[in-house]
Amino acid sequence: MSPARISTVVLDAHDAHELADFYVRLLGYVVRADEPDWVLIGPPPGEQGVSLAFETERAYVPPVWPTRNPGDQQMMLHLDIEVDDLEGETARAVSEGARLHEYQPQEDVRVLLDPSGHPFCLWAQAMP
Repeated sequence: MSPARISTVVLDAHDAHELADFYVRLLGYVVRADEPDWVLIGPPPGEQGVSLAFETERAYVPPVWPTRNPGDQQMMLHLDIEVDDLEGETARAVSEGARLHEYQPQEDVRVLLDPSGHPFCLWAQAMP
């Protein structure tokens, strides 16, 4: 095993708790730690997966993707979330507070924005 491995991805937000609540609902994760300006969530006990943490950043500026103008806040990363039912999970994500992005570059991927404006992708493996 490698001596180093990614355990958690941290996302800044206007409100760490609001964004954590969204991803708890979307992913079925549980809260592992909760502080006034920081929340850690992860898979339920016994399940594997990468944890997510959220930090309140008062000066948070949502990213622009795709970048159109010099000086736009650029997307630094995005989450790819594999699903079995792309259309059904896209509808569920929207019902939980995501917004469908106007730009959809691939047929088998849906680009959405979480409540803080971070782009994330839902994707499903193509059926043979």
